[in-house]
Formats: sequence, structure tokens, C-alpha cells
Amino acid sequence: MKDPLILTFDLGTQSMKALLIDKAGNTVLAAQVKYERTCIPSDIRGRAEQEPDFYYDRLCEAAVLLKQKDTHSRFNDIIAVTITCIRDTVLILDKDHKPLRNIIVWMDERRAKGNPKPPMLHRILFASVGMTETIRLLYKNAFCNWIMEEEPELWEKTDKFVMLSSYMNYRLTGELRDGAANQVGHIPFDYRNRKWMKKGLSKCVADIPVEKLVDLVDSPGVVGYINSETSGRTGIPEGLPLISTATDKACEALGLSVMTEDKAAISLGTASTIQFCSPHYFEPSPFLPSYPAVMPGFYNGEYQLYRGYWILTWFIRNFCDAEVRQAAEQGVSVESILDKTLNSVPAGSGGLVLTPHLSPGNNNPFAKGVIMGLSDFHDKSYLYRAIIEGIDLELYHAMLRMQKRSGQHIREIYIAGGGSVSDSVVQICCDVFGLPVKRIQTHEASGIGSSMAAFVSMGEFSSYYDAAKSMVHDKDVFMPNMENHNIYMQMYDEVYRHIERNNTKLFKRLRKFGKER
Repeated sequence: MKDPLILTFDLGTQSMKALLIDKAGNTVLAAQVKYERTCIPSDIRGRAEQEPDFYYDRLCEAAVLLKQKDTHSRFNDIIAVTITCIRDTVLILDKDHKPLRNIIVWMDERRAKGNPKPPMLHRILFASVGMTETIRLLYKNAFCNWIMEEEPELWEKTDKFVMLSSYMNYRLTGELRDGAANQVGHIPFDYRNRKWMKKGLSKCVADIPVEKLVDLVDSPGVVGYINSETSGRTGIPEGLPLISTATDKACEALGLSVMTEDKAAISLGTASTIQFCSPHYFEPSPFLPSYPAVMPGFYNGEYQLYRGYWILTWFIRNFCDAEVRQAAEQGVSVESILDKTLNSVPAGSGGLVLTPHLSPGNNNPFAKGVIMGLSDFHDKSYLYRAIIEGIDLELYHAMLRMQKRSGQHIREIYIAGGGSVSDSVVQICCDVFGLPVKRIQTHEASGIGSSMAAFVSMGEFSSYYDAAKSMVHDKDVFMPNMENHNIYMQMYDEVYRHIERNNTKLFKRLRKFGKER
């Protein structure tokens, strides 16, 4: 085919995107369906569920919109279809592969009530390295444990416990299979060897019988072919191969060309992450795994800040009514209004420091959000910059730990996610890390990465490196202001890196005043 295309669906938390991508990394056509609601309204705080076929229906809508834009019959040039999907979003299916309940979305904050029961040797080992609470948190965060406890009658009927990506594969092809690089969640998965775990740590925190788990194919690999139902609803040619690539974050790292050990990928999204890529397996934190990269034989070591740029949503909702009205009047985003204030606030926000742990993560189960250094001259513009600086300082903190554990040395950063749209936000990140920060030619990094994997799988490129040369192009390069970097390093060394450790006892005491969900 002269100009082959990949049809990639980017299934996100807030929207579904359909992208036609060519071998030069161009988005030939794009369509987006924004969700009217990210989850079903619930009377129970912290719940995040969605109807079983909600995402499949939105995928069909996005495909129809894309088809309507296809005035040059480019659908005839599609050689394969891919989906890159949000992680740790799960369903339970009966023996006929029908959903038994709503999807539980990764943002859901329900917690199992029980506790893990690892063997005595494991308990001693966890206690010796201070990981007992982390293991307990992992167990409580596993949706399978909540279903076992609270909905035992449904668990008894469960034939398969699957990731959302697996169910989407089933709806598109009729085949209930998935790629190993999509198995990221609280499940008994052996990330080093890309297979289900029969014994070990993951079985301690999510003891799902192996017969209830989906059949795996190599990633990337063909899981099936577009069936007649999907073709009829979308216009996608029946019989096209559906290639399983990887989760959204893994595809994003590949789409940013983070394929060597001197690069890192930062995603400034709802959850913010920093990822490394390495041919060597390592644990970014003790007992926490690297995930399978899109490229076979490679791993993505990752630190995730669970409430990343979502904190700005929290800030806007609670403090920015005037800016919301102004943005509506001008027809622009609220963030664009707020970003105009960033350069009027000095680096370090006048001694205002924020730790962005509004929800604890697996690495820091006791952590709480802290705002430190308030003075009478601080206003919300200072707080806005302190939030952005705090997110970057936390990701920098994670980078240092991951470098030590992996032996890697990061020399440049590629950045994506909603926060990366702002030049001011990217420059602050650049100044904190003291490294060149690059943006590529598109904001659709996950879609590019998933399409790259499909092109390689279909033989259009001989390697991922050849695919990256053709499809990923540096668009913007930000260089650090070293005067600002020195301020941030002084703040990090003297204040930030000590806050969590020095206040752990206080954080533990505060738990009794909170309400665990």
C-alpha cells in the first residue's frame, strides 16, 4: 500500500479519540468524543463507575465522526487498528463474557476492608524494609478484593476478571484476549516475564485464580479481527487486524521516543508520571514493579503521582470563580487565564512549598498534602505556581530515586499530557529538573506510540528505532534557567525532600481524623 495508515483509538479518562496516523507521524484525520460524564453519579463519595458498554459506544461514535471527515476514502488505506487504554480499570464477566456489573474506573477510591495474609517469611521481609503498610495499601486498593468482600455472589459467578482493554478487544473482535503490556493494575501479573503469576507478591495482594484471567498474546500482537457488528456500527472494514499494543502511559513514552536509558518521559495529566525505559528490569521502589514497555524485552520504570494535574482542577474549583467567569466570557480555558500570572511570581513562590499528596500513593502510603511557608503577602497566584512547582519537585524526587535503583542517568526529558500545552508550565518543569525538556510535533503521543507499534508489527518498519526516526519529531526545546534551577535545588535539598520523612508521625496521627473509604 502506497500510504498505509493505522487507525488508533485513544481511550482516555475524559474522552475517546479516533486517529488516522501515517508513517511520517502525521495525524491525517482526528475525531474526539468528550464524555458527558467521566463516571456514573453516585451517592457514595469517591466512587467511579461506568456502564459496561459506555466506552465501546463512544468508540463507535468517534469512528463514525472520523468516517464522516474521510472525504478522500482514507479508510481504504487502514492496515490495522489499535487501542491504547487507561489502566487499572476493570470488569467481571460471566461464562458468556457478559458483564456482571459496571466497570470500576481507575479513579475509584473504594477500599477493601481486609488485610493481606502473606507467608510468615514475606511478612518478616516486608517489615524489615518498611513496606508492611505499602503491601496493606496495595491489597486494599485491589478492586478484586473489594468485589470478593462486598459482592461475593457476583464473584462466584465471575468467569473472567479483565482489564478494560481486554473487554474492548472482545467487543471489537469477538475474541477475549489481550496483550501482556496492557496488564497494569492490581492483579497477579509477573511483570518481569510478562505472564500471570502463580505465586509471589502479586498473589499476596490480588489472589485471583489463574482460570479467571484472560488469555495473553505477545505485545504487540494480533488479538483478533474487526467483526461484522463493529464494522456495521463504525464503517471500519471488517477483517482488519486489531493489534494489542500497550497501556496509554507505555504508548505515550514510546510516542515521545523515550527508548534509551538517557531519556525520561513526563506526563502532566490527571495522574502525573515520570517513566524510564530500560532493557534491564528494576524496581522503581522496593517491591513495586517496572511495567512491560511496548517494545518486547524492555521495561518502563515509573513513578505515579496519583493526583497530579488534577490538583489544578481542585484549585480552580475551590478558588477561581472569577477566573472561570472571565474564561467563559473570553471563550478561553481557565488555565490560560491563570498562566498569565505565573511569570509574575518568582521561582520558589516566595518560600511557599506544596507537597502534592492529596491522595497517598503506593510509595508513600502515609503521606498527606502539605502547604508550608504561608506569609501575609501570598495570594492565589502564588499558590497556583506552588502547586505546579510542587508537582515538579515530587517528580524530580522520584527521578533521583529511580536513577539510583536503575543505574540510569537522565540527560533529557520529553513531556506530554494536558499540562504540557502551556509554555510557562513546561519552562517551570525545565527549570526544576535543570535539563532540556522537549515537546514533539503533536499532543497525541499515546496515539503515535500505539501506531508505531502497529506499523512495526505489520512490517512497515524494520525496528522501533526506524519507526521513531520517521514518526517522532522534536518541535520545541526548552532550556533551563540555571538561576531558577539553583533556587529549586536549594529548596529541594533544604526543605522539600525532608517534609515527608520528618512528618510521617504526624501524618499517621492525622489518619484518625480522616475517613477511609
